[in-house]
Amino acid sequence: MMPVSVKAVILEGERVLLLANDRGEWELPGGRIDPGESETQALAREIEEELGVTARIGARLAEEVLEVIPGRHVRIVSYGCAIAPGAALRLSAEHRTLLWAPVDALGDLPIPAVYGRAISLWTKM
Repeated sequence: MMPVSVKAVILEGERVLLLANDRGEWELPGGRIDPGESETQALAREIEEELGVTARIGARLAEEVLEVIPGRHVRIVSYGCAIAPGAALRLSAEHRTLLWAPVDALGDLPIPAVYGRAISLWTKM
């Protein structure tokens, strides 16, 4: 069975929150679902672990398959989410840094297309 990762599109104005991973790419906050968790429970837990904040989980945006490394595929389920404006974010050791990236400048960043499509969906809602 293909692993599933739930991801959060968090917007602040015209910017989206991205995290730098160990593969040199930018990704959305989120991660794997633990046994017994729903998608939304897992996403809320992952945001708390990765950013130290509580999020409001909104609409389910999309579900796509991403090849994270050659031969390794993950089903990505994205949700539109919100955190308190100006919340103090605490980055976990899981990521190198975070970035509030202008939504209209994502083409300049190494970000998988699946995440770009999810961001686009949430900005249009």
